[in-house]
Formats: sequence, C-alpha cells, structure tokens
Amino acid sequence: MKKRKTDRLEFGKVVFGGAAGVLPAMIIYILFAFYLFYFYLGKSGTGCLLFVFSVSAASVGTFLLSRRWTADFSGSFFAGCLYGFGPFMLSLVRFHPSASLLVSSVPWLFLPAAFGPASTNRHWHLFRVLASAIPFIAVIIFFQAATHYHFFPVPIGAGVKPVDLTSFIWPLAAADSAFGELNPIGLYHFANALLFTGLIMMIKARRYKVMAILAAGIILAFCPPVWQVSPIMWFAIPSVVIAILAGAGLDGLVLAGFSDRKWVLAAAFLSGLFSIAAFSIAMGFIPVNQNLPADIKTLFVFSAKFHLLTVLALVVIFFMLQSRIRLTGVRRLLIAAALILDIFLAARYIVGSAV
Repeated sequence: MKKRKTDRLEFGKVVFGGAAGVLPAMIIYILFAFYLFYFYLGKSGTGCLLFVFSVSAASVGTFLLSRRWTADFSGSFFAGCLYGFGPFMLSLVRFHPSASLLVSSVPWLFLPAAFGPASTNRHWHLFRVLASAIPFIAVIIFFQAATHYHFFPVPIGAGVKPVDLTSFIWPLAAADSAFGELNPIGLYHFANALLFTGLIMMIKARRYKVMAILAAGIILAFCPPVWQVSPIMWFAIPSVVIAILAGAGLDGLVLAGFSDRKWVLAAAFLSGLFSIAAFSIAMGFIPVNQNLPADIKTLFVFSAKFHLLTVLALVVIFFMLQSRIRLTGVRRLLIAAALILDIFLAARYIVGSAV
C-alpha cells in the first residue's frame, strides 16, 4: 500500500506552499472572533481585544499543526475552529487575558516536533521527541515567572474534575454557572462523533506518541498543582490533540469505505446515548439538581436535539457506505453544515454567558 502524500508535510510547504489554504482560514477565524466579541469590546477594551487575538492565533496554529495528520482543508479548518473556538478556550475569558495567550501558543510550540526532519536517523528522532516537550516546558516557565512576580493569572486551585468530562455531552450547560462549577473541557456536540472516529484511526495507525502526549496532558490536568501551574492549564495540551483528532476524524468519515461502516454505526450509537442522557436530565429522569432552572433544562434539550441530529447525519453516511455510494463531496458538505451550525450557536452562547 502506497504511503499517502499527505502523511508528512514539510513545515515550509505548509506555511508558504499551503498559503492558499491558510490565508482564507485565517480571515474566517479573525472575522468570527470579532463577531463573537464585538458587543463586549466596549466593556472589556484591551482585554477583549487580546482574547480576539488569542482565539484567532490558536485557530491558525492548530490549522497548521493539523496538516501533519489531515488530508484536506476542511479537516484542518475545523480542527482550528474546535480548538480556538472550543468550549475550553472560550471559557478562559473568566481568567486574565494572559492565560488565553499561553493557551493560544500551544499548537505553535508543537510545530517543531510535528514538522521536524523525517529522517530515520536516531538523532533527529530524539530531536522530535524532545521538541514534543516544548509546550510542557513553556507552561511551567510561564507560571514560574508569574509566581516570581506575584502575578496569578489563573487560581492555583483551578483544576479538572472527573465530572467535568460530562461537558463532552452537554457543553452549553457545563459553561453556564447556573448549572454548577463545571469546567467546559469538551468539544461541541457533532464533533464528539468526529473525535471518536479520529481516535479509532489513531489507534489503528499506532500513533502511540500522539496518544502519549494526550495521556500526559490529561494526567497533569487531573493532578494537584505541580511547579506552581494551575492544573486546568495543562488541559490546553490534550485540547489541541483532541481538536486534531476530530479534524482527522472528519477526513475519516468523508473517505470511509464499505469496511468502515461498523465504526460509523458505533459513532452514531455513542451520539444516541449522549442524546438520551441529555434528554433524561432535562426531563428529570436523572436527578442532578433538585431545582434545575428552566433555562438550564432548555440547554440540555438543545444538546439532546443536536446529538440526535448527529445520529441522523451518521445514519445517512452509514447507508451511503452500505450501498457503496461514495459521493465524498456530499458527505463533506453534510458534516461541514452540521459543524458550522453547532459551532456558531454554541460558541455564541458560551461567550455570552462567560463575558
């Protein structure tokens, strides 16, 4: 089997040769960032402008980084959206703007490791391994310097709890303080199916180094503070990996063949479970809060409906595979439409509730 040409890209070709893709993506990211924060620029001033810069830079950095693993513009574009405009990044507006600047730098700091020399020479291999530690070191240096100058951009006790993982199922409710003190660390609704697909692809391709980075970031985020780092800030690293996995998963669904239909059906089943869970909470079948406000119930209903929409889209793709109908353009359009609607509505709500 021939190796895909997109399996490895040189950094120079991505930045310069791929400018036709980067520039339109950058413009869309910046315009969307200004759209989200336009009404708050007067109130927050410089802080809000810094956040506009941060989410745009985070999106562009993830776009470039994801080109190492995605085969198409759409996969990289939505990977950038899911990191830069994802629930985790947007929720950082409650902290000092410098925290968002740090998080926006993470995908850029991974570029040397992702696009280092492809030589089989063990010295270059060691370089790529060591370069993977740059984002971890940058986070430590940032907080060490901040502590030295008695500057605390994020509370030292801000960490990730196991219950925060439910934000993958109901990201809007998790972002609303009226529901509880949850950290919205997940993705948007439709993107969960893409994440599942991308994760399966990475495991089958034996991308163990990527999995190791993901695991390291998650473990540090759940641990008590070390090196004066607020644990929640460690989650920026797995968030980048998760967004790229979702981007790769988009490519996987678009290019899936007849033998892959079981994974599409599994993703639909998972989304169906998420829909049932969200609807059960909204209807009071699963008691999570005795006095759940009506507005929060509406958010759970929204999540249930969007997970159901995800199931319908995946079922359409499944029957296309079952009938051996390729129509990759139709699949891409279907997925892109669902993602755009999901990101647009959810991001706008999260910003409105957090600012």
